[in-house]
Amino acid sequence: MTIALAHYQFEAVHPFLDGNGRVGRLLITLFLIERQILPTPLLYLSAFFEASRRDYYDGLRGISERGAWNDWLEYFLLGVARMSEDALSRAMRINGLLAEWQKKVSGESSNNPLRVVELLGANPFITTKGVTDRLAVAFTTAQRAIERLERASIVKRVGDAKRDRVYCATALLDILEEPARLKPADNK
Repeated sequence: MTIALAHYQFEAVHPFLDGNGRVGRLLITLFLIERQILPTPLLYLSAFFEASRRDYYDGLRGISERGAWNDWLEYFLLGVARMSEDALSRAMRINGLLAEWQKKVSGESSNNPLRVVELLGANPFITTKGVTDRLAVAFTTAQRAIERLERASIVKRVGDAKRDRVYCATALLDILEEPARLKPADNK
């Protein structure tokens, strides 16, 4: 709850001419990481605040005009709950997809495609040089692993570069880029 109060204070002071909202929302995530409430920046409250912009500003104004802290805290915590549900849903779908891909490439003569799938869990974009560096393997070994993932439709080449090719696990990127689910999951 401390961060909900601090966020209001930051927004009320408006220390910058532009970008107060973005900086203020970023501070929420950084505060939660610093306090070890979040291990990484998984909570994206901006989507909730943007989707309910009127309620957001009404809540901030309610504190200034009427001292309506309880209404603000309720709204803020609802945002945390909704965005936590959204992040958990995305993480579960990403983990399921990674497990499916691991199963698809396991049993190969080399475990390098499997190791590259693990890298995709951290970043859906890869390059041969990046794989070479991260896995400490030869360039051609990394290239063969990526080609195996490409044949399995796990990654596809982005752009037409002849050198320094970039590959993307588009199914992962689709999950990451989809609009936030702000309603509670239906458990039917």
